Amino acid sequence: MTEPLFDRLCLIGAGLIGGSIARRNREGHALAREVIVTANSQATRDRVRELGFADRVEDDIAAAVRDADCVILCVPVGVYAQVMAKIAPHLKPGAILTDVGSTKGSVIRDLTPLLPAGVHLVPAHPMAGTEYSGPDSGFPTLFEGRYVIVTPTEGTDPAAVEKVRELWRRCGSMIESMDPVTHDKVVAIVSHLPHLIAFTICGTADDLSEETRESVLKFAASGFRDFTRIAGSDVNMWRDVFLNNREAVLEMLARFTEDAQAFGRAIRWGEAGFIEDRIKRGRKIRHSLIERKQA
Repeated sequence: MTEPLFDRLCLIGAGLIGGSIARRNREGHALAREVIVTANSQATRDRVRELGFADRVEDDIAAAVRDADCVILCVPVGVYAQVMAKIAPHLKPGAILTDVGSTKGSVIRDLTPLLPAGVHLVPAHPMAGTEYSGPDSGFPTLFEGRYVIVTPTEGTDPAAVEKVRELWRRCGSMIESMDPVTHDKVVAIVSHLPHLIAFTICGTADDLSEETRESVLKFAASGFRDFTRIAGSDVNMWRDVFLNNREAVLEMLARFTEDAQAFGRAIRWGEAGFIEDRIKRGRKIRHSLIERKQA
């Protein structure tokens, strides 16, 4: 039988990601002997108690992190500094602090100044999710076959990094390491920009006249439905993502805008070769994802 990786694991936040980690442990994947969950909302904490995927639910965040070997922040990146101010005095020496946020530069910016001596910060980002949120949304297989990007800073304890990597291996993930700046640029194009486009397209549809909007909803084809799935994502999380990865998102948006305008010019002037090239390149990317089992 595999020994638990940690004696006590604390999850701050119990939505899709936090709930899935806890459920993974419940299924016997030996993440920790005890999983403690806390959340900002009383309603969320009560629901976690009802669902029973945590060993203990704490109303007080300081009590939740006390004596934990590993603490995982599973909350929107915009509240990291606020949460860190509350937990920093109560983190035990030798503890590992990690997270699941989809920006990494802001995580290091907000957590490092408050990091107690002897506590190891190992930022991480599981590239997995759905459009659902809240304590009911998690499931133990969420991370299987998906990448987790670990972004340790210079001087991070190698043993702590390996423990975080092993945690995600036990969740079924494939692990990659990347520096925070590169990470933020990569996710800006593969995740943040697609969400920005989805929110914008749905907003454009919503701004149409009543008659046209009803027809859009009635006859929505698969392409539009795919956008609405992405656009159904958590409001607070994505607001914070855009604001905390501002530079990379704006850089990728500028590149996309130039490419979209070039596509528009090709349509205007009947440049069939240009249009065919863009479609073929899109098909090539799609086939590559299928081959990598990431589709």
